[in-house]
Amino acid sequence: MESKVLEAMKKANKPVRPGDIAKELGLESKEVSRIINNLKKDGKVFSPKRCFYSISEG
Repeated sequence: MESKVLEAMKKANKPVRPGDIAKELGLESKEVSRIINNLKKDGKVFSPKRCFYSISEG
């Protein structure tokens, strides 16, 4: 599921909110938030501003 979230974030090509990704993938917002938090801990995504997330470079 992490790969689907990352792909949706990549496709958006701008910082996104978990709710936007949830709507696109047909998932619960809480589930997407949990996945994004895990990706953030792994350094794969970052938060450029409150409640928005983007894919980390490299």
